[in-house]
Amino acid sequence: MRFSRIIAFSATGLGLVAAAATGATLAVGGTALRATPAVVGPVRPLAVGFQDDPALRWDADRAVMLDQARTAGARIIRTLVTWSAVAPTRPANAANPFDPAYRLGDIDELVREAQARGIDVLVTIWGTPAWANKAAGPNRLPTHLADLTAFAHALSARWSGRYPSYPRVRYFTVWNEPNLTQFLAPQFDSLGRDVAPALYARLYRAAWTGLKAGNPQALVGIGETSPWGRDRVAGSGVQETHSPARFAELVARADPRLPFDAWAHHPYPTSLGLPPEQLSRWPNVSLSALPRFSDRLDVLFHRKSTPIWITEYGYQTRRPAAFGVTAAQQATYAVRALQLAVANPDVQMFIWFVLRDSASTPWRSGLFGLTGARKPAFAAFAKQAALLDSSNATVVARAGNTTVRLPVEVLALTARNGTGATVGVTWRAYLGKNLVGVNQTELQLGSDGRIVLPVSFTRAPASSYRVVVEIGDINGLSITRTLKITT
Repeated sequence: MRFSRIIAFSATGLGLVAAAATGATLAVGGTALRATPAVVGPVRPLAVGFQDDPALRWDADRAVMLDQARTAGARIIRTLVTWSAVAPTRPANAANPFDPAYRLGDIDELVREAQARGIDVLVTIWGTPAWANKAAGPNRLPTHLADLTAFAHALSARWSGRYPSYPRVRYFTVWNEPNLTQFLAPQFDSLGRDVAPALYARLYRAAWTGLKAGNPQALVGIGETSPWGRDRVAGSGVQETHSPARFAELVARADPRLPFDAWAHHPYPTSLGLPPEQLSRWPNVSLSALPRFSDRLDVLFHRKSTPIWITEYGYQTRRPAAFGVTAAQQATYAVRALQLAVANPDVQMFIWFVLRDSASTPWRSGLFGLTGARKPAFAAFAKQAALLDSSNATVVARAGNTTVRLPVEVLALTARNGTGATVGVTWRAYLGKNLVGVNQTELQLGSDGRIVLPVSFTRAPASSYRVVVEIGDINGLSITRTLKITT
């Protein structure tokens, strides 16, 4: 979260080079790197959305802003669950999702209202309560990591879909930008040795254990790393930091078998005016360096493929006495950033920070200004996000007439009817304009806000089929999804 982004961007000596969007080879720090050219159109669906707790969770017009987020193409929202705020006193039974000490009503409302609009939610846990670490500060580990495990268990169980009237949260991440002292301290010990990565490995494993115990189907992301860092003690009065690639290396060294579903990262440009194609000096990781970062994570954690969740990104627009880009540049850069993200097959998620500018923070990357008027970036972002709608999946299947099971997102129906309710489904398959298959059936809504639709029709080799799915409930609410089957 951008609590001090202006301070963070004032660092010098990062050796940055702005890359041209032509695929030209550029020298950065003595190393030849190839810039990734911006793509013209979508390659695949991508979970696109926003983080903006004030506008979407706390402000009086939050329901209106959720509608605006959906209009802008949101299929996912990230929200910060600050442990110290939702558990200001020690719970009697910390693993109990309904312990009276927990203050989670606003998050219940956010998740419920988001899913009624077909939007998933990602919860980021951070901030140790004073009672859990003798008031050492929210950026320090709890004295007993079992307290964090119990808290994480309570959250994932509460939003597991097992409890009537409580919505389901599929995505979680652990801590925010732990490679910065602001969020995890200390980064180095008194002798200048790296300590934060090993601390984070312990912190993450404790939270992961609780999250998976509360809901084994929860997807848990590690990292939430800031895009830059020094990897050395900077001196008095300067925030201590690790670069994301170095931080990941040391986390893996501390615990190479850490389980995770994705690495979450904030690949902001390292100077406010640089374009999305900017190349940063490794081991800093900007948007264009994500393929290299994913490959490095594969090596460090002995994985075949590491998904990347971009859980913060944005450009702030200029205002008096501040840095940023013009409103027109923000619109252009937003589209190019989305195009770069979808062109990278490792990237599964792209979250823009924030939706609406607020007087409570100096950061101005919203698609709405302080007056509530839309900036040019709103329409540009919405148009590109519509092309990447993650509710319209693509499935690869064999030619022939075997049954293909299509995952279909029906969050809005689940929010209204509850898990297990029966819905009617009609599907039609097309090859070009020709109807090649049709059927009707009834299915039950899953706890994850999805149904799995069996589809069977004769498929030719090397072909692409469009499957239009209409789903309706007993109350007359219906939604339509368009999926693709390729052979």
